[in-house]
Amino acid sequence: MIVGLVGLLVACVLGSIPSAYYAVKWIKGIDLREVGSGNLGYTNAARVLGYAWAVPVLLFDICKGIIAVLIARWLVPGQEIYAILSGLAAILGHTWTIFLGFQGGGKGVATSAGVFAALSPIPFAAALILFLFTLVVTRIMSLGSIVGAFSLVAAGGVLLGVHSSYAPPWEVFGFSVIAAALVIIRHRPNMMRILDGSEPKLGSKKEGVE
Repeated sequence: MIVGLVGLLVACVLGSIPSAYYAVKWIKGIDLREVGSGNLGYTNAARVLGYAWAVPVLLFDICKGIIAVLIARWLVPGQEIYAILSGLAAILGHTWTIFLGFQGGGKGVATSAGVFAALSPIPFAAALILFLFTLVVTRIMSLGSIVGAFSLVAAGGVLLGVHSSYAPPWEVFGFSVIAAALVIIRHRPNMMRILDGSEPKLGSKKEGVE
């Protein structure tokens, strides 16, 4: 029990590391919360640093989710509930970072991707393919993220429905529903801009969103 709680604390602290904020602060001397969308994620960081320079931010945020799950499995082997809760702790930490007094955070997409790459690899792979397809076709990162979140749940549900050996455990599927809902809720402003046609595309010069 104590070991599991330690794992949750580690996951929360790890998830809270605002890599985009620190990268922009160290390289450009700018508070990312005051630029563009104000969001502490890859897309907003890329607008300041350039997409190539922001790739390490994206990879770091994905790794936060993977490592949080792996640490939980190492500390409490055989009890997947701790891995799930550690993944959730990492996502929440990323979304509302303790390092900045909960004043800013990302939308949880990259860290969620890392969590489900570790927890539910086959549904994650399906979601990744649809995310990339949407991104290539529309060049809208937020739309790709929303499609990916829906796809993760749909893929898990289909695999469970056909009793596939690749299906995630029910508790992991339930967690995917919660995580997807969190990602979608965090993208509500983006959804409004997508509907009215004002959401910027990758490579555009328009400011303001992720």
